[in-house]
Amino acid sequence: MADLQFRIATFNLENLDDDADDLPFEERIATLRPQLERLEADILCLQEVDAQHPVKSEPRILRALGRLLEGTRYQGWHVTAGDAQSPADRHNPVIVSRWPVRSARLLRHDLVPPPRVRFATAAPPEEQETEVAWDRPVLHAEIELPGARTLHVFDLHLRAPIAAPVPGQKAGAQVWKTAAGWAEGFYLASIKRAGQALETRMAVDRLFDEDPDALIVVAGDCNADLEQTAVRIIRAAPDFTGNPELADRVLEPLEQAIAEERRYTVLHAGTPVLLDHLLASPRLAAAARDVAIHNEELTDEVFHPDVPSPVSYHAPVVAGFLLPGE
Repeated sequence: MADLQFRIATFNLENLDDDADDLPFEERIATLRPQLERLEADILCLQEVDAQHPVKSEPRILRALGRLLEGTRYQGWHVTAGDAQSPADRHNPVIVSRWPVRSARLLRHDLVPPPRVRFATAAPPEEQETEVAWDRPVLHAEIELPGARTLHVFDLHLRAPIAAPVPGQKAGAQVWKTAAGWAEGFYLASIKRAGQALETRMAVDRLFDEDPDALIVVAGDCNADLEQTAVRIIRAAPDFTGNPELADRVLEPLEQAIAEERRYTVLHAGTPVLLDHLLASPRLAAAARDVAIHNEELTDEVFHPDVPSPVSYHAPVVAGFLLPGE
């Protein structure tokens, strides 16, 4: 079996939709298409891909993504948004692959039931308990690499650190009545983000149970840096678990190979933060040869005009691999 070189990238496209009235889609294409081409990826993990409904009696389709990929290296490649009958209207995780997708499924409370939480600040008082469900599913795809090898790709977009609704505590869309109410909403959002991460880690562990040398990559917008709870849950590093015998189940953050001053994917009020990640199983991490974050022209997500923008406020992350033949 010959050696295999390939590249995997993750990119949050920020509300990719060609139905918007306030921004010509051609402007988005002109901005995003060169970024995608520069990645030269064999597998793209995309987030925030909206689906369109041209015929109401038929399932939604990924029309905007198809238009974006026209005329690029990715046109005609295998595309999956999971096993639902129709993509969601907003914020789908989507994988675009040079090679066939053997299977794809969406994970949302398949392994972790939604926790029940008793409100502390809700009003009226009778609304005291709720289920805390995840906002979005995780997409798990099995990709058929050349040489009869399988790559497991998890594409995820975890909950943003924005307070979730609490009954009776909002005075408006962005205005809270009390600081305690906002704090409880922020707490609920943290549960959602950590829960998505736990479900991802459990799915990864099941793959390791079947094959300790599985090729696995977890890619996407985690809305958390390397040392925050959600990413630590997914990584499960030996210094977290305290058990060196679990070292073969760690997911290595490939972006750690990048110089610290360049290790960021978002600018937030002037502060560079690393929210987008490529986390690889030991066998896949050992095959990594280069990693890059294309953040040279990144726009601050806070200090921008209050008008629709064609850019994404996330920088893509890409890694190249050389997988030895067997």
